This record gives sequence, structure tokens and C-alpha cells, in this order.
Amino acid sequence: MTKPAAWWRTAAIYQVYPRSFADGNGDGVGDVAGIRSRLGHLQDLGVDAIWFSPWYTSPMADAGYDVADYRDIDPIFGTLPEVEALIGEAHTLGLRVIVDIVPNHCSDRHPWFLAAVAAGPGSPERARFHFRPGRAVSPAERSEAPGDGPASSAAGGELPPNDWQSNFGGSGWTQVPDGEWYFHMFASEQPDLNWANPQVVEDFDDILRFWLDRGVDGFRIDVAHGLVKAEGLPDLASLQPGAGKPYEDQAGVHEIYRRWRSIADGYTATDPARERIFVGEIVGPDPEGFARYLRPDELHSAFNFDFLFCAWEAGRLRKVIDDTNASHALVGAPPTWVLSNHDVTRHVTRYGRLGDTGFGFDDRRHGVPSDVELGTRRARAAALLSMALPGGVYVYQGDELGLWEVEDLDDDLRQDPIWQRSGQLEHGRDGCRVPMPWSGRQPPFGFSGDGAVAAEPWLPQPAEWKDYTVEAQQDDPASMLALYRAALAIRPAFGDTPMTWQDSPAEVLTFGRGDLICVTNLSAQPVALPAGKVLLASGPLDDGRAPSDTTVWLRR
Repeated sequence: MTKPAAWWRTAAIYQVYPRSFADGNGDGVGDVAGIRSRLGHLQDLGVDAIWFSPWYTSPMADAGYDVADYRDIDPIFGTLPEVEALIGEAHTLGLRVIVDIVPNHCSDRHPWFLAAVAAGPGSPERARFHFRPGRAVSPAERSEAPGDGPASSAAGGELPPNDWQSNFGGSGWTQVPDGEWYFHMFASEQPDLNWANPQVVEDFDDILRFWLDRGVDGFRIDVAHGLVKAEGLPDLASLQPGAGKPYEDQAGVHEIYRRWRSIADGYTATDPARERIFVGEIVGPDPEGFARYLRPDELHSAFNFDFLFCAWEAGRLRKVIDDTNASHALVGAPPTWVLSNHDVTRHVTRYGRLGDTGFGFDDRRHGVPSDVELGTRRARAAALLSMALPGGVYVYQGDELGLWEVEDLDDDLRQDPIWQRSGQLEHGRDGCRVPMPWSGRQPPFGFSGDGAVAAEPWLPQPAEWKDYTVEAQQDDPASMLALYRAALAIRPAFGDTPMTWQDSPAEVLTFGRGDLICVTNLSAQPVALPAGKVLLASGPLDDGRAPSDTTVWLRR
């Protein structure tokens, strides 16, 4: 008998963004109580696991990705006993639990960082972070000194130690009162940890065990490519063209993940039916470099951003699919397929734009007109395409409802630090984080429970979502929710089998997996379908043909 594939190789994993999923206490912010009340929705949807974005104690300078205590829950979300109950309830429903872990940086309110600032230059406390003296400038240059914080002439000098920049805009360095500077890849409230420090390494070993002991089935690793920095922290300007950033994808990061894998494998050995896994957020390496993270003794899987970033064009999609399959085959790892998450413009909006529908973190194309009807048709087709591909698939909350990016938020409501650090030029990620609509005909659409008297949600929902709630779509066979439920019910039939491209017209993607066939028509005209029984289509067929922007699943 053939041994069944490990659960994570083919899993459908649903991302819950806790502050926007469901509100259980009526304060307008999603929480653990709200999540527990809506677990039935995820069971009915048919996913295999839930990934929770951070719920740890945090000042919320970056929506919880600035962690002040990795072993406790922020009061805005609930309590640790509530989370333990949630994990148990999810398991009872057959849902595995993956939690976010944020190892590249912590909060500037974390006890370690507070101790580092207080201890002063050269202290063991500062060795847990990347503190450096600044570079001195002449009096004539002093007025132009960049960076965050006071330009002190004390011990460190007036200029940052090097030219590294923050991914959120501006300098990557902030100065503390005694004159030294610390590096932060993101907001100044998120100091990067120094993974060359043994105390950092050992503390995260303990954090992993803390959550594994509470029953979690795995971890999504935030900024998995960024933990290790190049020795000497060299200037970007000093590097050869194409050398990459010296604070990303450094060779030493693989030692960390081999260590972590041994910890997870130890738990799996005691309970083989619940293999514990890691999924990495990895941005930047070429396909071969990406695959190195997925060797058998490192991470189990990683997000496929090339697929997410790709435009709705047949040739580009086919190349991404081929490159993905080839690179993962090098190490025997399953690909993952992702259309949206909490950091990117929702794909209904992306696919509804005319011209290039691709996406990049450096160009979100905020405000570029989008046709929601067109975007929805393409999103339905993309959902079936992604679910038919070999490997795992991720569903971001609201994908199953066909939600679009909310781009017309009032500027004074925006909370993403990108908004301020970019000088209010980059609108950031709040538009994909607007709370879920559950029921009713007007906001807040049951976000705080049906009929509850509650505070306004932390971000406002569009009135047009009245037709996109779970309640409105529940019994509509033509709805996005019905499509996702049907697709996720059929999807296990694809198994862990490889795919084979089949001959098809230009701008049409056709491939087989076992006795199943997937056809995605990206051309302007309807196309004939291969012989077989239609199992599911993303939209109505045209006299037995697949119309433009439609995906069809068939059985031979």
C-alpha cells in the first residue's frame, strides 16, 4: 500500500488576521473569542489548517509584528487560556493550527531592548541587537544628517553607521540618547535581533517549545530570509552590482533552520500523526537559492511570491509555474500557491486593472482604476487554477467571499507604519485588512456578532459588502463562497500527483494530474474543452466551451 502524503504537502491553509476576522467582545477589534465563534465557517469551507497572524503582547506599532512578549497574548485579543482552548477546539474540528513567529525583530518595548538601551554601549544586553557607533560628520554637514532620532554628537557620531534603509521607508538606523544607533529592517519600533548572539538562539528554541507544548502544528516564519546580517555590516554602496542586500538571504540563516527542524522533528517523533511544520516567508533569492531553504533538514515549505506577483497572463503564469515546480523538485519539496495575504493588494482588485495586473511591494498601484466585475471573474478562475496545481494552497480571509481592496479609507484612519514612514506617499496595507463581513445589510455586518451592540470596527467596511457577507452567499450556488467550498471538497482528488502540460490554444493553460484536467482560458474567445466530465467551472460555460477568464476542472 502506498504511504499517504504528509498532510502539509497538499494542505489548504486559511490565513486568519485576528484583528479583522471576528470580534467577540464588541470593542470593534477582532479577537480570540470571535475566532472561536466562527470556527464552524472554516470547517464548512473545507480547509485543512489555520494560520494565525501574530496575537502576541505588542504595542501594535506594526499590527502585532512588533512583539513585546512571545509567550503571551495581547489583552486586545484575549488570554493565553483562551488560545489554548481555541487550539483544542480547532483540533476537534479537524483543523490544524499554525502560528506566526517573528524572529527577525522584536518590539522596542520588549524587556530585552529596554535593558539594552539602559545598559549602554558595549554591554552584553546590547549584543542581542545590532547597536553601532555612528559616523562623524563635519560641522557643515551636520544639518543634513539622516536617520531617526536625535543627531547627537555624543559617543556615536552624527550619521548612521552605514547606508542600510528600512523596508518601510527612510533610514534603517535609529539613534538612542547615548549616541549609539540600532538597526531596524522595518519600523524604528522593531529593532532587529542579532542571531549571532547565543542568547537569542536559545531563547527562540524555548519559544518554539512553548507553543509546541500547547499543541500547535507549525509555524509561519516572518521575514525568514532576513535573520542573519553580513559580517561587518558593509555599506550597500560598497557591494558589487547584483550582490543582494547584506541583511537578507545570508548563508548563516540555514544553520538556524536546521536547528529549528530538529526541534520540530522531535515533537513529531512522539506523535507522528501530527507532523509539525515550518513555512517560510522568503523574498528575494533566485529559484535555486529559494530551494535551499526547503532542503529535507530545513523548512517544509515557503510562500510562492512569484506566483502571487505574477500578472494575469498565460505566458507569464506558465513560466512561473514551470520555474516553481523545477526549483522545488531539486529538493523534493511541495510548492505553495498564494493569491493574497495581509501584506498585498487583494487579487480581485489587482486582476480588475487593465494592462499589467502584476504586483510588487515597491509599487502597489494604489488608486489605479479597477473593474470589480472583471477582477472577480478572474479571481474565480485563479482560485481554481491555484487549487489544481500540485502542492499546498493558501486562502486569505475574505478570498472566499470575493472581497476587494478598500482603497478609499480616510487618511486619518490609516494605521500601517508604511503610511507615515513614506511621508504619506505610500498608502500601505490597511486596505486588505478591513474586517470581515459576516451578516446583515449594513456595516459592521455582524463583525461583532449577529445583533450585537458594538463599537465601530477598527477600519470601516464598504456599504457595498452587503451582498458579499457569509450570510448573503451561504445559499447562493453561484457565489464565490459556494465556489470555494466546492473546489476545496473536490481538491483532495488531485492528491500529490505531478502535473503534465497538454496541448492547448495560445493564452490557454491546460494540464493533467492523474485522471483530472484543469483548463484556464486567458484568451479573449471561448475555447473547446478536452473530452471528459465537467466537475467544476469558475463561471457558466458557453455551449460547452470555456469562456474568457474561466477555469474548468474535468475528469477524463
